[in-house]
This record gives sequence, C-alpha cells and structure tokens, in this order.
Amino acid sequence: MGIDELYPPDRLIAAQRATAAAGLDALLLTPGSDLRYLTGYDAHAGERLTCLVLPAEGDPTLIVPRLERPAAEAAPNTGVRIVDHVDGTDPYPLVVAALKGPVAAVGLADRMWAEQVLGLRAALPDATQRLAGEVLSELRIRKSPAEIAALAEAGAAIDEVHLRMGEWLRPGRTEAEVATDIAAAIRAAGHVTVDFVIVAAGPNGASPHHGTSDRPIGVGEPVVVDIGGTMPSGYRSDCTRTYLAGGSAPADFLDYYAVLCDAQRAAVATVRPGITGTEADAAARTPIAAAGYGAAFLHRTGHGIGLDGHEEPYLVAGNDRPLEAGMAFSIEPGIYLAGRHGARIEDIVVCTTDGVKRLNTTPTELIAL
Repeated sequence: MGIDELYPPDRLIAAQRATAAAGLDALLLTPGSDLRYLTGYDAHAGERLTCLVLPAEGDPTLIVPRLERPAAEAAPNTGVRIVDHVDGTDPYPLVVAALKGPVAAVGLADRMWAEQVLGLRAALPDATQRLAGEVLSELRIRKSPAEIAALAEAGAAIDEVHLRMGEWLRPGRTEAEVATDIAAAIRAAGHVTVDFVIVAAGPNGASPHHGTSDRPIGVGEPVVVDIGGTMPSGYRSDCTRTYLAGGSAPADFLDYYAVLCDAQRAAVATVRPGITGTEADAAARTPIAAAGYGAAFLHRTGHGIGLDGHEEPYLVAGNDRPLEAGMAFSIEPGIYLAGRHGARIEDIVVCTTDGVKRLNTTPTELIAL
C-alpha cells in the first residue's frame, strides 16, 4: 500500500469537478480530515491560518504559516502552490488572492474553527458560505482498495490489544489503571495516537460513553472496553468487546448478552449492497426489542469510519440511503441497564460487492478473564 495509492493526486481533480457540480466556486479547507483526504497533509490545527483554497476551476493554493511550510512541503500530495504568511500579518487577503476573482459561494470545512469562519466571511462578504461536506462526503463515503487495506491494518492492530486484555483487566484494579495500560498497548500495536479508551465496569457499563474512573473493578463484574486510535496512514480503529472480570456474571446479564451477541451477528450478516442504513439498524434492533430490551439499546447501530472516527454512512432509523460496496462502518449494538451493568459488541465491517467483510476478527462471545 503505497502513499500514492492512499492519497492519489487525482482526488483534487475529482473534488474540483464535484465542487463545480454543487454550484460552489471553491472549497476552503482548514486542518482536518478533508484537507488530509485531498492532500495527505496532516496539518496542525491552531490559531495561525492553514487553508487549502480549491477553486472549482484553476490551480489550488495551500496557505500555511511560514514556520509550518516545511511540513506542508513534505506531505504526500501537496504538489500544489504553497503560499506562506508570517506571524503578525493578516493571512485572509491571501485567500482572496488565491481565488483570482469574485466568488458567489464557497464550501467551508465542516469543522472549521468559528474564528476562521468569521475571518473568511469578513474577507469574502459577498460569498454564501456552505459546508464542504456537501461535496466531499460523497467522495469519501466509498473507500478505495487502499483505504480498505489501511482500515484493515488498523483493525488488526486494535485486535492485538483486545487479545492482551487479560494482562491488565482484573478485579481490584481501577478502570483508570487498566486504561493506562491499554493506551500504551494501542501505541505499541502501531497507532500514532490513542483516540479513546473506555473501560466501564459494573454500573458504569450502562453509560455508553462512560470513559474511565478511579472505581475498582469488582469480582464478577461485566466490563465494556471500547478502544480506538489513529494509524500512521491517518485511518482509524474502533472496536468494543465486553469482558467478565473473574467470578460469575449476574444471571440476567448472561441472558441479555446472548441476545446481544446474536443481534450483532445478525446485523453483520445483513450487510450487502442495497440494504439501507435503516434496515441494517433494524437487523440489530429487532431481536433486542423482541427479547424485551428495546429501551435499553440507546444509540444507533453504527457509524462510518475512515480518516474520521465518525463519518458517513450512519446505520440509524431514517437513513434510507442504500449501502454500496466500499462503505466502511461499525456494527455495535448495545444493551444498557442503568445502575446495574451493560454490554456492547462492535466490529468495523466493509460492504463488499456481494456481502460483507469484518475487519475485526476476535471472538464476540463474552470473554471471561
């Protein structure tokens, strides 16, 4: 998997065509996943303006702080014209100059800082501001073979960490202590950053986004471990398994974990081209509801993943867009009983031309340590 395969130069051309088709005169992209998708440049996000000016027609320009120019020049596909600015100067006129004429509408990076949105509004007072995601999400939603390979590499790396959980997760240790060991292992497995570590034992497992605490893990408590990071490629991992920390699990927990396990497998098996996000969500939600736990499944079944941890497509009721080959997303139903315990099982999968491929391959059964 070469860097040119992962960040091909023709993405800029495709983005320009899509920008014109959307009725936009240009995209203005500050640091984030859209900028990296188009150029390979993992730019530093700060108060100094970095902005890719991508006109619908004409040559793109990357505006960077002078002290960051070497990093921009070293990025895979920043073979675009680079213009730098020094501290103390106003960089926004450089954006106007790069546009080479009046513009009626521009697309801004979806997660651009507000101060930069307002700075561009002042510099381009006659231009309507829209979201660049209107253009780029459609390009990014279907992964190339190189992107799928990068996601598979990330999935294998996070699987390595889950396979080592018995080294750290045991009764008497706090969630935070276990999380510290997990974070080190995520890096050791090849990630360059640790994006999140959730270690949620006992009643904390009933909160899907709990994080960690100084609470010791009790004997026989179910523990939800949801972990992920970013690889050198820029692509992400995200995988959840539920563990039993010694002893015997509560009887009702074993009952609903069996329901959850079957539901997660059913949802994975449902994935194929033409199935909608609504249908994929229902494949997980229907058996859970039939078992009496519908109200305890608190969130959507899945989210897309790539250069962002959460991106299109979303597997949720109301999303009637059909899945297509190359779309990558999580399948992660959960059951959460407030004040008692909870469970979640999450795999990253890819929709293929004839079905589905799991990128996380560790067992989904309850893992007793």
